[in-house]
Formats: sequence, C-alpha cells, structure tokens
Amino acid sequence: MRMRVCLISAFTVVAVLSCAATAAAAGPRLPTLLYTLKAEAPDLNPVVLELALEAADCAWKDGEKRRDILSVIDYSLPSVEPRLWVFDMNSKKLIYKELVAHGVGSGEFTATKFSNQHGTKQSSLGLFRTGTTYFGQNGYSLKLHGLEEGVNHKALARTIVIHGAWYVSENFGKKHGRMGRSWGCPALDPKVAKPLIDTIKEGTLLFVYYPDLDWLNSSIFLRGCGGDSSISP
Repeated sequence: MRMRVCLISAFTVVAVLSCAATAAAAGPRLPTLLYTLKAEAPDLNPVVLELALEAADCAWKDGEKRRDILSVIDYSLPSVEPRLWVFDMNSKKLIYKELVAHGVGSGEFTATKFSNQHGTKQSSLGLFRTGTTYFGQNGYSLKLHGLEEGVNHKALARTIVIHGAWYVSENFGKKHGRMGRSWGCPALDPKVAKPLIDTIKEGTLLFVYYPDLDWLNSSIFLRGCGGDSSISP
C-alpha cells in the first residue's frame, strides 16, 4: 500500500512539474488575472488555475460565448476536500468552493482513473460546456457537453451531469473518510446543488483536471491555440 501511494505521489509531482514548466515557458501571460483569482482561491493549485484559464481562453477564441463564469474541478485532491471552485469572471471573485464526488470506477478516496466510455462509471477530464437543466432520477440536474474528442465528448450520451447527492457532505466525509461516489457524475452537496447549478448553467465552461500526462500533452485547448492568450485582466 505504501509503495502504491509513493508511486501515485511521484506521478503527480512529475505531471505538475511538467505543467509548471509549460506555464513558465509561456512567460508572464495573464499575470493580473491569475494572481487576482489565486488570491480569491488560495487552496486552488496555481498550475491548475493557469491551465483552466488557458483552456477557457482557447475555447472563447474558438467561439464559446459565456465568459462570465468559469468553474474548475481538481480531481487530484481527495474527495473529503473541497475541489470545485466557481469564479465570477466579471467581478473576478470566487463565488463557490465545494465538495464534489467522482465516479465509483475512478477510485475510492481519490480519483485516479478516467474514461469517456459507457459502462465504466468513471469521471471524465477536460473542458466542458454546461447545458440545460432538467429533473431526473437524481433530482435537479445540469447537462454537460464534453468539448474534447476522445476525452469527454460522450458525456451527454453517458448522462454525465451535475446533480445533488445525499452522499456528498462534510458529515458523510467525517463518518466514512471519503465522499460517496457517483456513476461518473460530479455530484454535489444537495444544500448547494440548485443555486450552484443555476449559477453555471447554459453555456459556461467547466475545466476538470487531473495530472494525466497523455491528456495534458494532447488537449486541443492546452496545445491548440499557438501559445497566445487574449484573456484581459
């Protein structure tokens, strides 16, 4: 068990160092916006935040319309820690920092496996656009459209949606040492699910991170915009 933890930790360090090197090589892009949002969310890894900003900027350049809200999930963190952040990009304020579940097929305490395939019950990485809301078997839910072919583009067909779940709460975490797990959905504490969903629904961007080198080195939103950024502070 100790060896497995060490291997996972080493992989995470290598991946984050790779991302950090990429960010450093990009030069002083987005310093004001990055530092402003980092001050709002000191618990959010700045490397993850910069990657989210780069991916969002690429999508906005490519025609995505909603620039007012940006959401970030860092699945490298354990499920008992808040790992979903929602930013108001107009005011540059953090408006939500919440617990979020991962898929039962992705791992137990921490997510380590991700998929775009039906039947895996795993979470998906990458950039998503939020869709419309509906009432389903998990109550009030928000559709997600995966924007990365081969990474998350089957999210809608897999019914990967944001919804509230009884197994996501501080009390559940204290009792079980982890959050409950979904069938791949980023499930939320029911107390915050509806207002958060209403804040991010209908066209805002959601960036879901894990230090997966294959995805990081192939994502069209991280590698496909020529290293130029037009996000203004």
